[in-house]
Amino acid sequence: MSDLITDVLSGGVRGGTAIMLAALGETLAERAGVVNLGTEGCLLVGALAGYAVAAETGNPWAGLVAGALAGAGLALLHAALVIWRRADQFATGLTLMFLGLGLTSLFGAAYVGKAAPGFAPVEVPLLADLPLLGPVLFQHDPVTYASYLVAPLMWWWLRRTRSGLLVRTAGERADVLPLYGYRAGLIRGSAVVAGGALAGLGGAQLSTAYAHAWFEGMTAGRGFIAVALVIFAAWRPLRVVAGAYLFGAMLAVAPVLQARGHALNQFALDALPFVITLLILAVIGRRTLRAAPQELRRVFESSSTS
Repeated sequence: MSDLITDVLSGGVRGGTAIMLAALGETLAERAGVVNLGTEGCLLVGALAGYAVAAETGNPWAGLVAGALAGAGLALLHAALVIWRRADQFATGLTLMFLGLGLTSLFGAAYVGKAAPGFAPVEVPLLADLPLLGPVLFQHDPVTYASYLVAPLMWWWLRRTRSGLLVRTAGERADVLPLYGYRAGLIRGSAVVAGGALAGLGGAQLSTAYAHAWFEGMTAGRGFIAVALVIFAAWRPLRVVAGAYLFGAMLAVAPVLQARGHALNQFALDALPFVITLLILAVIGRRTLRAAPQELRRVFESSSTS
């Protein structure tokens, strides 16, 4: 039983890394007052770009850079439409999600079944031998290890730096920024693009370090889980980490049980994370929205009344 729990928790960390990076990217965008429902699309294009570049260059690190750039590019289109062209944020995000799905289906066909170098697990000396914590936290790929730093750094940056304060101000009182010579649109756009880059990086981790493959629709709704997770975590980066690993563990249950020969309904297990997401959304209702940045609450309220 302990081995089963260890395998699920370890799979939760590896599988939750992509969700965590995407959710942290969405946290950054939403702290600036912009919702990006196209996070799923950013994950997808990042996964394909990361795998394709790794396959063509033989360098998985180049794949990570490509994945981040691909996610940033799709997010830039979202920023241009919703910030500078005043398009509806929810409709634009969903449209870009389908765009990402279409683009990856078109250009990804050549990479289905094609081998590419990826990131192998690397054990951390001494720490990897710790009971439970060793296999759960310290027997992973380098990208997963690097991801441990993202949430604390984002928390520190948002709270302790001038640029982080500008992002928070863009999400709370954007009308104040021009009084001090700052352009709210530029700050928001930068936050959205950086968030898309993090989602694209998560997608690249998914294809080059977790699945070691590319196949159509491989993100399987992780982007939507990431968007919901931001609300669960009340827009706090450190809470995002726990939520991402929780959802990653739920996604890991099915393959772990299959590997152990348990005959359970595969479709029910695959649906479990999304059922939990809906249940949590139903429970929290509108209460959590009180913690949302003021500019973001206006987006939600305008959508609910339209």
